[in-house]
Amino acid sequence: MTDIIADSLTRIRNAAMRRLETTELLHSNMIEAIVSILVEKDYLESFSVEENGNKKTIKVVLKYDDNGRSVINEIKRISKPGRRIYKSKDEIKRFKNGYGTLIVSTSKGVLPNDEAYKLGAGGEVICSIW
Repeated sequence: MTDIIADSLTRIRNAAMRRLETTELLHSNMIEAIVSILVEKDYLESFSVEENGNKKTIKVVLKYDDNGRSVINEIKRISKPGRRIYKSKDEIKRFKNGYGTLIVSTSKGVLPNDEAYKLGAGGEVICSIW
């Protein structure tokens, strides 16, 4: 597997479509940072890092509204290994009129677009969610 981030986003998307309670993702520091932002922005319920022998996985608890629909409408990989997408701080100011979130890898760490704008940092746009 070459793109662990795209794999993780696809696992979350598929689990939400099937209305599963939880899903497991492969562990990396980048994935952990992305999932923590999704929990902070209320797209996911919670997550925990589990160690199985010498392998680590991230167990993600999905979040649904009162009608049983996923709170995630769309989760999409923007910057890919074959084509990296970079944006300045002015270009990442708002996404979907504030209803969505861009996750950006900056020199100050992996941040949501509103925090990156406040810190004055642009960077590689990893994914979008709304």
